[in-house]
Amino acid sequence: MDSIDVLTLVPTSISAYLEQELDKRFNVLKLWTVPVPNKTQFIKDNSSSIRAIVGHGGVGADAELIDSLPNLEIISSFSVGTDKIDLKKCKEKGIRVTNTPDVLTDDVADIAIGLALAVMRRLCESDRYVRSGQWKKGDYKLTTKFTGKTVGIIGLGRIGKAVAKRAVAFSCPIAYFSRTEKLELKYKYYPTVVELASNSDVLVVACPLTEETRHIINREVIDALGPKGVLINIGRGHHVDEPELVSALLEGRLGGAGLDVYQNEPEVPEQLFGFENVVLLPHAGSGTTETRNAMADLVIGNLEAHFLNKPLLTPVV
Repeated sequence: MDSIDVLTLVPTSISAYLEQELDKRFNVLKLWTVPVPNKTQFIKDNSSSIRAIVGHGGVGADAELIDSLPNLEIISSFSVGTDKIDLKKCKEKGIRVTNTPDVLTDDVADIAIGLALAVMRRLCESDRYVRSGQWKKGDYKLTTKFTGKTVGIIGLGRIGKAVAKRAVAFSCPIAYFSRTEKLELKYKYYPTVVELASNSDVLVVACPLTEETRHIINREVIDALGPKGVLINIGRGHHVDEPELVSALLEGRLGGAGLDVYQNEPEVPEQLFGFENVVLLPHAGSGTTETRNAMADLVIGNLEAHFLNKPLLTPVV
């Protein structure tokens, strides 16, 4: 398969292992190494030979890119989310799409609980307090307990259920909102996000990004969560209306936030940097060596299966 041209959008910094394994098997065209002014020409020069794209959560394939590659057969995404891929266009043109579900569920769920603890117990602020020598001047202020708090989850898929399982271990009552009620579960279901937020201490966003869930966290939801509530976003940046989030934090209408994702990554609203009740991560929910390698193996496995005419491991389209 070393004669098959694969266009990769995934930098070494995200997964050196993925790059290494791709290089072993395919002729890899690394678009991320091409200067921005030259990218269009680079794609044009190689358009007829590219048969596969490897993208990730931040960069996929829009209709323009797909249409520019007449021999494209498959897009294998190094992520669970496929919102950066024009799935409708792929279906129209018979292009297969795969992602990397399951293998990152535990890490992302762990991060959700970690963010909740970090915000409510002020772990980052406490660390800075000790490092700066301020502890010598007096005891640190009291924080907020996580155990026993009601955790509301938007989206009870693989990751949402894993978050719930972990929160239950902290004696947290679980409530949720999803497209349909999960009758097999004993968690409290709310038919709207506003009702869920009104009855939650911690609100976790764990749903896919669609047109319906874009800015699902708006002013009404934030106000329903309230000045003691904590928002945790491990989904996608566009789930949250960031200007409304900043406004709520400035005005004290929200108790705190833990964010792993943002609307315009890697750009983060600078107003968030000044809040001690906000914890910011660099989209690192799946960022362990073990999980990133497992994700890479799925990407490679799907590409190999496709080009060997075998069933795809994790098909989306």
